[in-house]
Amino acid sequence: MKSIFKKGAVLFILLMITFVQIGCEKEGTAEKTGKEIDKALDTAKDKINDATK
Repeated sequence: MKSIFKKGAVLFILLMITFVQIGCEKEGTAEKTGKEIDKALDTAKDKINDATK
């Protein structure tokens, strides 16, 4: 019985790893938009820091 549980657990873990890898391959529009917002905020922060020096 323990052997079946171990095999099932290993299979489950391998499937989860596979799903995570598949999900991370493509970058969707939300990720692209988030990166653009991050860049804009970094640029604004740098300009504010330069202006206050």
